[in-house]
Amino acid sequence: MTPSAPRHPIWWRPLCIVVALGVPLAVLAAGCLNSPRVPADSGSGPIPQPVTQPRIDPNSIIPSSWRPSKTPREWKSIVLHHTATEAGSVESIHASHLKRTTRGEPWLGIGYHFVIGNGKGMPDGVVEGTFRWRDQLHGAHAGHQAHNQHGIGIALIGHFDKQPPTPAQLASLRRLITHLKTAHSIPAASLLGHGDIKSTACPGKLFPLATLKQEFRSGRVTP
Repeated sequence: MTPSAPRHPIWWRPLCIVVALGVPLAVLAAGCLNSPRVPADSGSGPIPQPVTQPRIDPNSIIPSSWRPSKTPREWKSIVLHHTATEAGSVESIHASHLKRTTRGEPWLGIGYHFVIGNGKGMPDGVVEGTFRWRDQLHGAHAGHQAHNQHGIGIALIGHFDKQPPTPAQLASLRRLITHLKTAHSIPAASLLGHGDIKSTACPGKLFPLATLKQEFRSGRVTP
């Protein structure tokens, strides 16, 4: 006769169930407690910093018309003029200068390298380079051989014995002469008015020539 299996008290079965479930749970709990902690998604971490865009120097953005299309000439000075007219444009000055002659020889056209408008014939403050600048030709503006050959002629539309240049004209002029000084190594003392070269009132008594010269010499021209 086969001996019967030992009988266990009734309370034995719940105890077995507890033991069977308790061992895996204890192992799982121990693993969780010993695992690396993941930080909560809170504001305690590094604060993202805003992306800072590089600051762009306005003087570094130069209109293409300010860059010559030919090999740069050896420039030694900048000569400032007014047109002594209430209105004007590159085209009107060019047409007028085509009628001029020097020792019987007709001019090639407009004698300046740059013209800055006053809102009457050209938009206020707009700078326009002429064919003399694009092709790096001598000027016909100074009445002086050396300054025609190596001086950059800039004319502002207006009569500055009657009224001063517009703020837009002066801002554009400052930006232009700053660029020319740097790009073409113009000496600090070589910003001139037409009257510094020839007996003339140009560029006019209301033109701030002395201020511009001081700024140019000190390197503190602010457009």
